[in-house]
Amino acid sequence: MIGALGVAACGQGASSTSQGAAAPSGDVAADGVVTLVGVAQGRELASDSAVRVIDVRTPEEFAEGHIDRAELIDFNAAGFRDRIGALDRDGTYFVYCRSGNRSGQATAIMAELGFTRVYDLDGGITAWHDAGAPVVA
Repeated sequence: MIGALGVAACGQGASSTSQGAAAPSGDVAADGVVTLVGVAQGRELASDSAVRVIDVRTPEEFAEGHIDRAELIDFNAAGFRDRIGALDRDGTYFVYCRSGNRSGQATAIMAELGFTRVYDLDGGITAWHDAGAPVVA
């Protein structure tokens, strides 16, 4: 399936086409790879089986509750860059943390490594909780 994505990249209009999962609209970083999405778009991504959901919090935070289907790749753990780098760069990824700080750093690393479709949850799981979106333990 091919979806069109109209985006604004750091003050300039841009339009790109992506393959795979449907692309929600959102803010795109200057590199054009990472899209910042809100909870509504995040819920769409999380429900799409073609999208890998990546939680970059600690194992303790993950155990307290996480988005369904999330895979834990702890940003603070040794070897994070290697673990994230082992993923398919052509896949579609929805990444989150607690507030958006670690996921922002993680998605920047993914962009550096050549990933092509990365979505970062604006406000992290805190915003997810505040919006009443479901989590699993």
